[in-house]
Amino acid sequence: MFEIRLAQKEDMKAVLGLITELAVYEREPHAVHISEQDLIKHGFTESRFKCFVAQHSLEGIIGMALYYPRYSTWKGPTLHLEDLYVKPAFRKYGIGQQLFENVIKEAIDQNVGRMEWTVLSWNQPALNFYKKYNASLDDEWQLGTITREQLANYK
Repeated sequence: MFEIRLAQKEDMKAVLGLITELAVYEREPHAVHISEQDLIKHGFTESRFKCFVAQHSLEGIIGMALYYPRYSTWKGPTLHLEDLYVKPAFRKYGIGQQLFENVIKEAIDQNVGRMEWTVLSWNQPALNFYKKYNASLDDEWQLGTITREQLANYK
């Protein structure tokens, strides 16, 4: 019915669609400023990220897990899961679990010091999902960001 595999360039249009769906769910519908071409360039020319996709035999790409390497001064190499998303109609079939576990296997294969991700505090389904893996969910650390616009204005 579906298979989990590494994404290919041809999948980036569907992956962008999933990223956009996730942004809507996360109440940030206007936050996505990348294009299909950006994903192709960053994922396949510059190798900044990798992505597993769940492909349904009839419906096409129905889920994805996008991740990339980071470095921790405390733990050494780490792996960051940026997005894990499955279309709502296909949830509860173990697709998210298989995507997540493929990223876990990648982290093990890369011998990283830790695997990390962020999750919104109000996203109870995601919090429950990660708790099944005995993940540590930290209430102390705050996420800091500086936008592209703010960077452009920095002098």
